Amino acid sequence: MFSKEESRKIRQEFWTSFGKSFPKKWILYNTKIKNCSFKFTFDRKKAIVSLDIEDDRLEKRIELWEKFISLKTILTRDFIADLIFDDSYILENGKEISRIYIALQNVSIHNKNTWHKTMEFFNTNMSFFEAFFWEYEDIIKS
Repeated sequence: MFSKEESRKIRQEFWTSFGKSFPKKWILYNTKIKNCSFKFTFDRKKAIVSLDIEDDRLEKRIELWEKFISLKTILTRDFIADLIFDDSYILENGKEISRIYIALQNVSIHNKNTWHKTMEFFNTNMSFFEAFFWEYEDIIKS
């Protein structure tokens, strides 16, 4: 078990190492679509690459979600086959969002032996997600 401070240092070390191993400027929050962002998540059980739609206005969230659903076949056929589409994903803080994601199980940010596998997972899947986004950006933003 790690103290909060030890855990914070380990997390910081992972993200610094990831940035040095894969020095790329990711889209993340810079989608130019309000409340729509790409995210990396890594905790003690899993790693996730996701596209999150977090608009508090349900009708706006549904509108954007439907654009991604209309592209689902292309996204899963040409980019990332194992994506999970969840229109009602509940975050740890209780907030409901819509999320498209892929998860890597049985890895832990506290286990350095799983870091390389996780970094490769992040790099590969976010690269595919971004390629999809850039190719279909006009449809998504319309």
